[in-house]
Amino acid sequence: MTLFVTSLVALILAGMPAWLYRKNLSAYQPPPAPREGRALPHVSVLIPARNEEQTIESAVSAALASRHVELEILILDDQSEDDTAAVVRRLAERDSRVRLLTALEMPDGWCGKQHACWVLSQRASHELLLFQDADVRLTPDGLARMVAFLEDADIDLVSGIPLQETRTPLERLVIPLIHFVLLGFLPLERMRASGDPAFGAACGQLILVRRSSYNRAGGHAAIRGTLHDGIKLPRAFRAAELKTDLCDATDIARCRMYRNARELWNGFAKNAGEGLGSANLIIPFTLVFVFGQVLPVVLVGVTIGQRSPAILPTMAALACSYYPRLASVARFHQSILGALLHPIGIVAFLAIQWWSLLRRALGWPSWWKGRRCGEWKY
Repeated sequence: MTLFVTSLVALILAGMPAWLYRKNLSAYQPPPAPREGRALPHVSVLIPARNEEQTIESAVSAALASRHVELEILILDDQSEDDTAAVVRRLAERDSRVRLLTALEMPDGWCGKQHACWVLSQRASHELLLFQDADVRLTPDGLARMVAFLEDADIDLVSGIPLQETRTPLERLVIPLIHFVLLGFLPLERMRASGDPAFGAACGQLILVRRSSYNRAGGHAAIRGTLHDGIKLPRAFRAAELKTDLCDATDIARCRMYRNARELWNGFAKNAGEGLGSANLIIPFTLVFVFGQVLPVVLVGVTIGQRSPAILPTMAALACSYYPRLASVARFHQSILGALLHPIGIVAFLAIQWWSLLRRALGWPSWWKGRRCGEWKY
């Protein structure tokens, strides 16, 4: 009986996110094509950059190829130790729409990316602002489609997860969990019906806002001390009674977040404290993830070996745990191997969250791009 009850618990904890994920897939839609005859929108593309010589040219070149928009591209070089600034200067010489800015001294109380984005926003010329990471490449119609989504939905902020390029084993295991967490635990229909800041969500890689709304919400100055603009910025908008939404950015942009296991571990860990790795969330989410996503695989071997009646709820729990990852293989072009090894990915993801919590408890700082968080500028 204990085994049967355990399998039922696993089924419930796997079934709830699987049900919500399936429901959200129909609500999480790509942005529409821009309408014919509409006046060209004017957009400022804002890219903070530190040590991005390997990615910045492709990011800027992709943005310059945007169709159906008038744009300027502002890149803030934050004391890069490589040739980031030189690359941008060459691009600016070839195209007057590109402008290179140099980072100002960062005031106390700011985190680097937020300060860089704030400086960029103050130098931008247009009403629409696209905050884009330096490793994101837009498709030629991507920017215009994001603008169309913003205008058609009559909202103030829109974001979406670009196609995530994954090449190393840990990337393929962990990075697809961004979609799993978003669509498995955030009810999109309720998000759209409610102005509650708790439902605010975005992907910090790609965020489009109206400048007037951004200023009303306080912009990045309102979240100056955070490391996680993907959570904090949309919540600041909602706290100012502004509307935010999400679109499926798979077909309009692509991104290689990290290039090796160390970068991935450190990158996820630095943001964990303001997400699932926070002290108040880590235990309940660990229980939900372990019982709903890892335990079903273990129970299959046990129930089959004992010829237990628990085999039916166990197999149902297994199917529910795998459904979101397998559904994402086609929808979001994710790794099939990463999907098949989903329980291992969950264990790795949880290990990063607990490591982040332990590090903070011991007072150890986070490091990113050669700077300690709290002192770093990006």
